[in-house]
Amino acid sequence: MGGSPSATGEDFVVGASRERTVIPEVTRTQIVQYAGVSGDYSPLHVDEPHAIRSGYPSVMAHGMLAMGAAERLLADWVGRDRLTRYGVRFVSPVWPGDSLHAVVTVREVRDRFVDLEILGTNQHGVAVLSGSATARI
Repeated sequence: MGGSPSATGEDFVVGASRERTVIPEVTRTQIVQYAGVSGDYSPLHVDEPHAIRSGYPSVMAHGMLAMGAAERLLADWVGRDRLTRYGVRFVSPVWPGDSLHAVVTVREVRDRFVDLEILGTNQHGVAVLSGSATARI
């Protein structure tokens, strides 16, 4: 999946971008399923009373769930097999009911590589993750 890019070399100019809602609504089911797949059963993700006692309004989605969802936009644009690096910083929690929107922007084009910036926001425009990626072109 995501092996065939939808972009050509001409698409990669500084400032070019792609954006899309990558998760229309984060559900508790998705959070539990991600816990099962990843093995990360932190009580902040799966135990509502614990999360509330810890000062949060609810359980929160795994940061890697948001990172993986945002990666789909990268993969659809450049091709998953062309990604050579991808990293993010988790800026704010993602809660059940949030939507996740991603924007990928070209920051630099070098020889056969493109450096990209990625920003993930929720439905309120609050940044939930920021990062960068490099892909072969």
